[in-house]
Amino acid sequence: MKVLKFGGTSVGNIQNIKSVTKIIVDGEKKIVVLSAMSGTTNTLVEIADAIKNKDVEIANKTILLLSKKYRQVVESLFENSTIKQQVTIYVDSIFSKLLQITSKVYNELLYSTIVAQGELLSTFIFTKYLVQQGVKAQLLPALEFMRIDRLNEPDNFYIQQNLNRIISENLPADIYITQGFICLDADGNIANLQRGGSDYSATIIGAAINADEVQIWTDIDGMHNNDPRFVENTQAISNLSYEEAAELAYFGARILHPQTVMPARTANIPVRLKHTMRPERQGTLINNKVTDEGIKAIAAKDGITAIKIKSARMLLAYGFLKKVFEIFEKYETPIDMITTSEIAVSLTIDNITFLNAITEELEKFASVEVDQNQSIICLVGHSIVNHSKTHCLFNVLQDFSIRMISYGGSENNISLLVNTKDKIKVLKNLNSYVFENSVIA
Repeated sequence: MKVLKFGGTSVGNIQNIKSVTKIIVDGEKKIVVLSAMSGTTNTLVEIADAIKNKDVEIANKTILLLSKKYRQVVESLFENSTIKQQVTIYVDSIFSKLLQITSKVYNELLYSTIVAQGELLSTFIFTKYLVQQGVKAQLLPALEFMRIDRLNEPDNFYIQQNLNRIISENLPADIYITQGFICLDADGNIANLQRGGSDYSATIIGAAINADEVQIWTDIDGMHNNDPRFVENTQAISNLSYEEAAELAYFGARILHPQTVMPARTANIPVRLKHTMRPERQGTLINNKVTDEGIKAIAAKDGITAIKIKSARMLLAYGFLKKVFEIFEKYETPIDMITTSEIAVSLTIDNITFLNAITEELEKFASVEVDQNQSIICLVGHSIVNHSKTHCLFNVLQDFSIRMISYGGSENNISLLVNTKDKIKVLKNLNSYVFENSVIA
């Protein structure tokens, strides 16, 4: 059995829903994981923010506008009057529930409950559409099997036991539909896997049922060798190893949620990235096989802050870095890049929630410099630190001021830290140096 995940754009309108139906109805049993329809989660976040700000009028107005959009979808999608009535009742119940909670006290549980409604809507509507088309489809509620533990990690044993139980107890079906993104926490409250988490849901489910393959269907034909939003004539990569894909996902390749690869790699399940509107294209296959050496792709991650920590006490001293890392651990702030010299250490973070507190503690034993508005440019490929042509990328040093370089920590990754205002030009020049062997003036 395969697991297929479709993002919000893939089910964002009537035509796309029909296109997805053509893709999945092929006579093979599968589990289909759906995101909320495009734009829905953003609107639900707006509703949650309005409630947080105690602006009930704006919250109610936004709910009614979103409700109108869904009524139009139902009216256009369903011809069978019985099924249309069932869907209308369900959709109305969701928006009635939202209207009832706009005056409640805002908290994280309320937020999670609100943003979960998008996936509940899309999966119910899509399942009923399949039934209308004569497909043997069943809805598998993610809140009955998807759970995270107290460390916010997937509770894999719970998920496997309950998902397989629900499938065996359900009426036989050719296609099972379930929600991505949403889950329960360790206390049984509604939670989620964070934005973009539907990809992660798909590989967690794939591992739980030992799927033959997990497919991620989106609006681009695979992972490209550079960011197509900023660089022209990029190419889809046909094959990536789990390690290469994980590096690219973490460092900015937005086609894939950063944690998606982990469950698939553990269970040795291939992951295929496909284009919903161009299903004939090959896409990108991610598995445990390594193909070719050298730089395969370039990605960029924005919102980075660099912190330089300088102290003469660091010279020939042990325990200094431990002291630094303990501060970041205390404030649960991960570090992306790190470089050291005799008396200084520079590192980067992408979460500045506790930046002031971290800086204050560091300044008790060192001088601290903070540079915001930075971007990490990541170059990924198999064994690139040993490849004969890798030196070409360093030609970029003559064009730009590079704040940090991380080289040698991984054989599959070289990272550069640049000012965000230079990011696009750096991406273009690196593309030229690495893939075209020329330079952009």
